[in-house]
Amino acid sequence: MLSITRQPINSLIKLLFGGSIYFTLEILFRGYSHWSMFLLGGLCFLVCGLINSRLGNKASFPEKMVLCMIAITILELITGIVVNGIMSWQIWDYSDMPLQIFGQICVPFMILWYAISFPALLLNNYFDKITKKAY
Repeated sequence: MLSITRQPINSLIKLLFGGSIYFTLEILFRGYSHWSMFLLGGLCFLVCGLINSRLGNKASFPEKMVLCMIAITILELITGIVVNGIMSWQIWDYSDMPLQIFGQICVPFMILWYAISFPALLLNNYFDKITKKAY
């Protein structure tokens, strides 16, 4: 019989939750989204959780937020190169934004990712506590 460990289930829940939140935020503020943003948002939420759990008390909350901001920006750049550059889906274009690179990432959104990482880290802590109690 297969035993189910906490980590894969926790990761799947985080991926789905983060994707749902990001997709919803895009709908609310942009008026539309794309399924690839669901995946990107879920992956970003999951990575923030990994940063949080791996660093534990070795890094302050603001330091973790900076690392999350950097990770999210890197994931956004990679995703942008694939979906906007290679696939030509034109999901977003930051070309008119200040301090942008390839129209895929920009400093104003990096600041937003820093702010968004705060609730992402808190929610990841919450999910981790829930799953520890469940197992």
